[in-house]
Amino acid sequence: MSKSKSADLILKLYDLRREEKMRKGRDWVFMFAPKSADDILNTMMDPEVGAYFRMVSSYWEMAAALVNHDAIDADMFADTNGEHYIVFAKIEPFLADLREKMQAPDAFKSLEKLIFSTPENTARLRKTQEWLKAFAERAAAQ
Repeated sequence: MSKSKSADLILKLYDLRREEKMRKGRDWVFMFAPKSADDILNTMMDPEVGAYFRMVSSYWEMAAALVNHDAIDADMFADTNGEHYIVFAKIEPFLADLREKMQAPDAFKSLEKLIFSTPENTARLRKTQEWLKAFAERAAAQ
C-alpha cells in the first residue's frame, strides 16, 4: 500500500466522521460512561441513543479492520486518529462479559487487535482510560 493511498483512505474516513448524525453520535459516545457490560447492552438496544453507540463503535471497528488488513498504514493511522482509543477504552473493561452476553466472541476484535498490537498502543489505551476516569470525576464534582 502506498502512503498516498493510505492518506486518501484516512481523508475519506475523516469525511465520514463529519456527517451530521455521526457527529451527534460521536458527541454522545464521548459522554457515555458505562459501568458494566449490561450498561453497554442496554444502550445498544435503547431506541434513542442505541444507534449512536452502534454507529460510532462499528465505524471505528471498520477503520481498525482496514488498518489490520494493511489497507491503511498503521503508523499514519496512529498519527492522525485517536478517537478509537476513547471508544475502546469504554468497552475494554467489560469486553469478555459483553462478548459472552452477546454470544459474539469476535465482537470488537478489530479494535482489540489494533490497540493491543504494540506496547505503545496498549500504553495509549491505558492513558486514555485514566484520562476518561479523571474527566468523569471532574464532571461529577461540578
